[in-house]
Amino acid sequence: MKLGLLTAPFEDSNLEDVAEWAGSNEFSALEIACWPASGGEKRRYAGTSHINVDGLTAEQGSEIIGQLADKGIEISGLGYYPNPLHADADHRDEVIGHLKKVITAAGLMGIDVVNTFVGGDRTLNFDQNWTRATDIITPIVRHAEESGVRLCFENCPMIFSYDEWPGGHNIAYSPKAWRRIFEKWGDAVGMNFDPSHLIWQFIDQTRFIKEFGPRMAHVHAKDVMIDHDGLYENGVMSTGMGWQVPRLCGLGDVNWPDFFSGLYRAGYDGPVIIEHEDRLFEGPDEKVKRGFLLARDVLQPFIK
Repeated sequence: MKLGLLTAPFEDSNLEDVAEWAGSNEFSALEIACWPASGGEKRRYAGTSHINVDGLTAEQGSEIIGQLADKGIEISGLGYYPNPLHADADHRDEVIGHLKKVITAAGLMGIDVVNTFVGGDRTLNFDQNWTRATDIITPIVRHAEESGVRLCFENCPMIFSYDEWPGGHNIAYSPKAWRRIFEKWGDAVGMNFDPSHLIWQFIDQTRFIKEFGPRMAHVHAKDVMIDHDGLYENGVMSTGMGWQVPRLCGLGDVNWPDFFSGLYRAGYDGPVIIEHEDRLFEGPDEKVKRGFLLARDVLQPFIK
């Protein structure tokens, strides 16, 4: 395994500086945030563009790979997390167009993973969303295959704010959904697994990794804390509103020894990428870096 980080929190730093810091602090991989360089979606922890994929050439991609390799860093994948199943057709077309550019760039650079979401329309039920997904996502999967890239969906329900409530913006969150995904697209797709999303859904982590571990092609390391006062106040029907609190590794409720035990049993030997969404460590880069280092020290004993 290799320990790394997702570059999204460093929105005001260039990629070379992020890689320099990461390499000098015992990280060996980066998942590179690739939102549109021209701007666009600016939800929390979105909008960072560390590689401008518009018109990227193979030569430019090779130069980026070389610059990072000189700092002891490899690229675990390119990350772009929009909502390809958004209710607004114009929005869908815009984000799918950029997602395809990210996939093309990954292929040119020899990067075999692009991380994203299946998406979801919060006003539709699961089966209605699934029908739409089979039509919309299939051509994207084919484009990834033709580019030599594996499209990896994260298991995040994307329901952190009331504009995403009640159904969330990503249907790939449950075992039922993941069975359908792999039945439909097989090994052309993989899972970008984040254990924090299981905790507040009360999905058993050990069982989940046992079933889906062989399908995991990329892993996010993020913790979550259940605020039991908030849960008492809002109830489970609030779908996490007011009681799921993203934390850095070791500061929440994820059982990290069980997590790594399951991954090793499943044969996973890929990147473990720290995803930083902890509001206690937001702000200036030095505070963000402190958070990453805290998470590093929790996970490092398990990375061999």
